[in-house]
Amino acid sequence: MDFPLVKVIKNNRTVEIDYMHPQEQEVVRALLNVVIVEGKTYPQKQPLSPAEFSTYWLSKDAFVVRTSGHDGTHKPKEILGAFYLKPNFPGRCCHICNAGFIVQPGLRGQGIGRFMGEAMLLIAANLGYEAVMFNLVFETNIPSITLWQSLGFEIIGRIPGAAKLGDEQVVDALMMYRPLG
Repeated sequence: MDFPLVKVIKNNRTVEIDYMHPQEQEVVRALLNVVIVEGKTYPQKQPLSPAEFSTYWLSKDAFVVRTSGHDGTHKPKEILGAFYLKPNFPGRCCHICNAGFIVQPGLRGQGIGRFMGEAMLLIAANLGYEAVMFNLVFETNIPSITLWQSLGFEIIGRIPGAAKLGDEQVVDALMMYRPLG
């Protein structure tokens, strides 16, 4: 697969998906920590240290969405979102992958998540994975559920009371699955 993958999103902004560079890790960790502190979509309760972030996010393949250099300006590229892709299970089940996604709060609803989701499906198949499984999609995360269903994911299970959100609301988590190819 050739990187970066380039797309024009809803606000006419040209963006690219590429492998995360080492100098981008701290920006992505800070963004993930913003999402964790929001307390609505990730299971972690506390911001992650660099070591915890590395173990969680960087264990296999990590990607970023950044502003593209195709806009004619020479501004530094900005990280708009990120995702990881890794085996969901070890050994005999490692052909099923898992992925996690984050988008800058002020840029949600612009098509960045859809671009990442579509790209992840292509990348996962290209890396030899045969299916994608999400273990914990909180039932209150309607934008994600809607996106994943529109990309062919099915809800294959429900974990009652799986998450205590930041506001102490207890919600179920959905398991979502999609074969590749």
